[in-house]
Amino acid sequence: MGTKIGCREGDCGACTVLVGETVNEKLSYHSVTSCLMPLGNAAGKHIVTIEGINAHDLTPVQEAFANEGATQCGFCTPGFIVSLTGYCISEKTPGYHSAIDAMNGNICRCTGYKSIERAAKTITDNLQQRKQPALDYAIAQKIVPAYFRDIPKRLELLGTPINEKNEVARKMGGGTDLYVQQHDRLHHEDLNFLRQDDELNKITRLQDTCYMGAAVTVSQLAESAVFKNAFANWDHYIKLVSSTQIRNMATVAGNFINASPIGDFTILFLALQAQIKLNHAGADRILPLQQLYLGYKKLNKEPEEIITEIIFKLPGRNDLFNFEKVSKRTHLDIASVNSAMHIQMNAGKIVYAALSAGGVGPVPAYLSKSSDFLKDKEASIDTLRALLKMVQSEISPISDARGQADYKRLLLAQLVKAHFITFFPGLPVDKIVALPA
Repeated sequence: MGTKIGCREGDCGACTVLVGETVNEKLSYHSVTSCLMPLGNAAGKHIVTIEGINAHDLTPVQEAFANEGATQCGFCTPGFIVSLTGYCISEKTPGYHSAIDAMNGNICRCTGYKSIERAAKTITDNLQQRKQPALDYAIAQKIVPAYFRDIPKRLELLGTPINEKNEVARKMGGGTDLYVQQHDRLHHEDLNFLRQDDELNKITRLQDTCYMGAAVTVSQLAESAVFKNAFANWDHYIKLVSSTQIRNMATVAGNFINASPIGDFTILFLALQAQIKLNHAGADRILPLQQLYLGYKKLNKEPEEIITEIIFKLPGRNDLFNFEKVSKRTHLDIASVNSAMHIQMNAGKIVYAALSAGGVGPVPAYLSKSSDFLKDKEASIDTLRALLKMVQSEISPISDARGQADYKRLLLAQLVKAHFITFFPGLPVDKIVALPA
């Protein structure tokens, strides 16, 4: 009963719980918003609500919140406590900023957050003394009850979850959008839970090509050595996408199939010229991601087809890649406009370019004319000025709740300039007016 129903959209974090599972023979926990978590994805997992943390006395996390006055109405408090406790039992190197980040999906409307930040500082100082595995230390400090030590054996007794597949049932990945749009309907549907399929949760690199299962979550991408090695600013890009709880559930393929014109990972992978493997009844077909979108929320796929794999070439060591996003909030918000760019240079000239943009048309846009225009061009102010003009000819933004059409044109121009500033820091980009005449 301590887990609160708040927004029902995964935004407020009041319903946060921890999900524990054995990964590579090691118990691991992550936070999720339970309002959007399909029950089928709990199979074989340890689900921890605030009651699963409570003890006879206050835990150190609860005591820090009490001492710092980090709660007022108390409605959001269980979610904060669960999120910060989950951080305490992770093997991440303790640090104040990472402790704050662990609660980035929790909203409080009362405190102003400073008292919560002070509580996090108290806990971080405690964790600095840790010289043993995180869970052992947390049990010794009574951050979590001692029964956590027995969870691996209890999960083993449960056995491997049985995921009986019904070919006509709806396919469910993370559910982070479906449960917002169709919450009541999904309670009564027969579902196949793709997160239970190990083959759909793999990230594999073969030479310069990455093969990624369709049920891979954003958090799996965030922690992937393949992605961290290929993208210098990968941690920064990830932080532009949603909150920790949503990243722990949301799948990349779900972002594609959602078909939002501003899907962050859709835009990122369009610039990587990704391909998707679609499957139905054992038959596969390969489709370039940019050919998936036929119109607003209209897909080049049969209803029965599902994405099983995402395939793309990783940027080379000397390639240049960048992702940019503008939203009303700096973090944890849907984009107004976003963009990604991937280029290759040789002898001072651009020999390959791929530019994508979201929020400037009815579908996630791969800007083919602008991308082709850059081939064999020098990285100069004149090139950028001409590129900005070409970009404006390829987009068709509309005015909506996220901004006027002219504003979106301005935003994309600024993001293209940001790509060039990132790639060519010596270029006097500030001399160019964002919107060309």
